[in-house]
Amino acid sequence: MPQYKVLFVCLGNICRSPMAEYVLRHQAEAAGVAHRIEVASAGTSGWHDGANMHRGTLNKLKRQGIDNRGFTSRKVQKSDGTDFNYLIAMDDDNLAELERLFGHRPEQIFKLTDLVPELGYTHVPDPWYTDNFDETYELVRAGSDALLKKLGLV
Repeated sequence: MPQYKVLFVCLGNICRSPMAEYVLRHQAEAAGVAHRIEVASAGTSGWHDGANMHRGTLNKLKRQGIDNRGFTSRKVQKSDGTDFNYLIAMDDDNLAELERLFGHRPEQIFKLTDLVPELGYTHVPDPWYTDNFDETYELVRAGSDALLKKLGLV
């Protein structure tokens, strides 16, 4: 049974949040703590329910040697507020939607960039619009590293 359950959340659940899900899972496996953390992702919109990741996310994970199989996009569910220890948003809009659904709980619901303020970002830019999957990956990687440290897993 995992000690921590983390849900990454973006708008459509095909670019940023699945990248974060797979990066954190990969980092936890590399650190030998995968048995202590369960990772998933969801979107606030539900626009892509049942879809695979965006090809840009798939390709970036593949280039980094990160397994990208077995993903299916889904919308945030009411049960996520109790099923997960942490709901981590990619931007202010996603954070606002999570807080609308589950209430203001800053110890449980926050933005990924809150974990890495030294990088100077207030949100993870959406590569759906920027087409910069490298930038998204670097932010997700740094945020995932910081989360593993925050949880005392590394």
